Amino acid sequence: MNRSSAESSGEHRLDGLTAVVTGANSGLGLQTAIGLARRGAAVVLACRSAERGAAALRIAREATGSASLTVRPLDLGNLQSVRSFSRDWTGPLDLLVNNAGVMATPLKRTADGFEQQFGINHLGHFALTGLLLDALRRSDAARVVTVSSLAHRRGRIHFDDLNARSRYRPWKAYSQSKLANLLFTMELDRRLRAVGWPVIAVAAHPGLSTTNLTAGMRGAAVLDLMGGFFRVMGQSDVEGAKPILLAATGPQVHGGDYYGPDGPGETRGKPVLVAPAPSVLDEEVSARLWSVSEELTGVSFAGLPAVG
Repeated sequence: MNRSSAESSGEHRLDGLTAVVTGANSGLGLQTAIGLARRGAAVVLACRSAERGAAALRIAREATGSASLTVRPLDLGNLQSVRSFSRDWTGPLDLLVNNAGVMATPLKRTADGFEQQFGINHLGHFALTGLLLDALRRSDAARVVTVSSLAHRRGRIHFDDLNARSRYRPWKAYSQSKLANLLFTMELDRRLRAVGWPVIAVAAHPGLSTTNLTAGMRGAAVLDLMGGFFRVMGQSDVEGAKPILLAATGPQVHGGDYYGPDGPGETRGKPVLVAPAPSVLDEEVSARLWSVSEELTGVSFAGLPAVG
């Protein structure tokens, strides 16, 4: 049995392990949390809305029968919230799933003044990972799984205007943030391998999945159009979560791997190892993005110096 088909069963047990899933109140995050809990993990649903988090917790407990599910507040658009979540963490962390995100929203800014998509999708998760690094190091074999998108292929990191001060285009900003997710993953894994810590960084994308990610877009007509497109061309959030679960639980996953569906254009299908756009492998850009992200968030990854 080849590597991809063997791992696709997704039955690797996680008993005794602890996971955090951001944006676990619905969609891919909720289905990922459910999948991890079914495999025996203790799962923390990290959610911005207390009300929606509580509702998701009820759904997850009913779906799994697990008593090892909890919910904690986390607003990735507010670095104070990210610091609070991390500061209150105790014990080792075995799995961090950086899933939460917004897509093609009208121009908005986070509590810290960042363009919302770059701020939440990339900077919030960058800061969270750095602040939880000590907890990850206390695990025997931790993983950081960051969720990207097919849109990364159209992305470019606009270092001269990361926060859209001069011009804003929703889809370009989204693609930039999803490219940043992958550049961060690859740079993080390079640095982890260089120091030999028991942590790996991997990434996944859900193809085209029917979730509530389009909810932040402008206008009912846009929502109807995009929702219809995703329903026709895409797959359910249950199916979309499978590449994420493979990245999180597959016994043969390696640092720097990237998983997605195996169907036409990677829009749907069974989860397999896939290739990112060539731009993801640009080490100069990834190192520069890392430095800028440290400056913007004020979070440094102690003990992980630049490679090369």
